[in-house]
Amino acid sequence: MPPFPASKPIGQPLLRKSVGLIPPNLQAIDIEEIAEQITRSRIGGHFWKLPRTPQMRSGPFVVSAQASVAFDPWPTIEANPSIVAHCDDEIALLAAAAGRSVLRSGDHHLYSRADLLRRLSAHISAFDYFDPWNGQPISIPDWIDILADWRRTIDRNREISVVCGIAAWKRSALAKHLWCGEAPKFSKRPPESPSPSGKAVAVWPSRVSRADRKRVRVQDGRLVQIEDGFIRSAGLGARLVPPCSIVVDWSGIYYDPREPSDLERLLADAEFGPDLCRRAANLIRFVTRHGITKYGGERGTLLGLMGARRKVLVAGQVADDRSVRLGHADVANPLDLLRRVREIEPDAYIIFKPHPDVVAGLRPGDVPMIEAGRYVDLVLPDTPIDALLNDVDAVHVLTSLTGFEALLRGREVITHGQPFYAGWGLTRDLAAPIARRNRLLTLEQLVAATLILYPRYVDPVTRLPCPPEVLTQRLSVGMMPKSGFLQTLRSMQGQFNLVRRQRAKAL
Repeated sequence: MPPFPASKPIGQPLLRKSVGLIPPNLQAIDIEEIAEQITRSRIGGHFWKLPRTPQMRSGPFVVSAQASVAFDPWPTIEANPSIVAHCDDEIALLAAAAGRSVLRSGDHHLYSRADLLRRLSAHISAFDYFDPWNGQPISIPDWIDILADWRRTIDRNREISVVCGIAAWKRSALAKHLWCGEAPKFSKRPPESPSPSGKAVAVWPSRVSRADRKRVRVQDGRLVQIEDGFIRSAGLGARLVPPCSIVVDWSGIYYDPREPSDLERLLADAEFGPDLCRRAANLIRFVTRHGITKYGGERGTLLGLMGARRKVLVAGQVADDRSVRLGHADVANPLDLLRRVREIEPDAYIIFKPHPDVVAGLRPGDVPMIEAGRYVDLVLPDTPIDALLNDVDAVHVLTSLTGFEALLRGREVITHGQPFYAGWGLTRDLAAPIARRNRLLTLEQLVAATLILYPRYVDPVTRLPCPPEVLTQRLSVGMMPKSGFLQTLRSMQGQFNLVRRQRAKAL
């Protein structure tokens, strides 16, 4: 298991008894299938450590004492057709799993692969394995799958040379998402010269100037953009609550429709098998049952809005949000959106919910109640979004994530901008269509890409990278970090801003 920073796994592998004489039938495993899974996943040894540069030789590669556990063994295994090592060295067993020849030290006698696989089976079967997030026993293949997911993330993180534009309060949280065997390197601005290693530069787009981002694209050719995930935390980012989920996009970024993002490529091209779709369906049921949205579980009492009129929710957004500026089509401002909704829905009962960051006084985008009242019937700034979504017939959005959350709850969604979930046949889109989006998706496929394949998650309890099911379970029972001094101070700042705005309006 990689030593992720400050991690506290709940389950630890327990040694059953001394290895070496244990028959391989303690667990009913097919060692050939396990060997193929290990090879495909490239796990075993200290796979999280920077790899030693492998060297092809005229003869076999000779493993020095203890080398098998000191570094990532896979580059060496893959670069050499034969390995000289002791038959119980990890690198010998892994090499046998990969189909390489393993020779005995001294006389270079060829070990039998079947014998090495029996030893591998004995070593693996000597342990019990536990889900690191809940401590429940799991199978050997399931544990290998977990390690494989971690390996893929670590390998991807190794391709990043520096991470730029991350606020100081957020760096410790981002370090957990971007760990690559060592802590990521942070910088306020991208470096002036190209990375000598040819690695990518990662940025938080809203905190790195457009000129700097363009310069990185030109000089390095690889710009990675980082943003909050879609199930983020129990609390607002504007209140300095660290994210439990991020997206790391190597193509673009999901809220910018001007160019394809990794998410759009997944939605357009990925194969969504039945197992993945079942997993997505289960996630939809869990999220909606527990009222989970971007900022945690917000279960609220159903409003019970009376009358037979069609009930429509309009989701407000932060005025300077990049998704608004880049994907807003021709909608001028929040008041213009309300006007358009009233024109489209003249007989509907329209409810407007301002964005939580705006309500908290932490971001711009306030719509005066008198002006909003010209187009809407009710303004509900403090009602949990889950309660509203469960009590309306339709939702109008510019680019808000509320539209995606409404789809999960089976509501009709009308988009006035170009959010990432528009154009796939699940929404009524009023903005100009994006030609790249020409595939019809099911809701399960949309969710599989958006909540399972695209983001990264960290469990707030064990501090380990985790799947979305773990984070949503933590949110559903309130197992999240408590607010600290910075969050309290930020809330006080928001209250001060609200009072200042009210006084300015009174004058």
